[in-house]
Amino acid sequence: MRKSERAITASEEIRSVIDRSQVVRLGLFGGEYPYVVPLSFGYEVRDGKIFVYFHCATEGKKIDCMARDGRVCLEFDLFHGYVETGHSLTADYESVIAFGTVRRCTGEERIRGLKALLEHTGYPQVSAEACAALPIVEVFCVTCEEITGKRRFPRPARS
Repeated sequence: MRKSERAITASEEIRSVIDRSQVVRLGLFGGEYPYVVPLSFGYEVRDGKIFVYFHCATEGKKIDCMARDGRVCLEFDLFHGYVETGHSLTADYESVIAFGTVRRCTGEERIRGLKALLEHTGYPQVSAEACAALPIVEVFCVTCEEITGKRRFPRPARS
């Protein structure tokens, strides 16, 4: 990282950025070009490792890319606005980048992943079991192997 003073290294601070992020961007090997898609998500921490869950349709470009190569990149961010620097403008932000592998969830992990997603998106009252029973829904999990964070003068979180 070029500006090491901006690094977010504490795991609780990395999780705070993820907690407050509404969208994760999933980067895939798309063939001739990289393929990036925004997703709703949920996550959990087990044995100090972050597992990110997302759902999607049962077919499409994302499914094809993941089948070809399970290595992925995740990007979470919070944009806090532009700030005048005296000679220009810059942005206040917090971001997390993770690298890992993706796999299709089955059985209880499928339900656990949907519960995490529903909770993170603010709908814990919706039945994960009912969602898991839908034949048009796939659930995937990214095991984060490497994770870094960065910020530039974030403003205090708003209530």
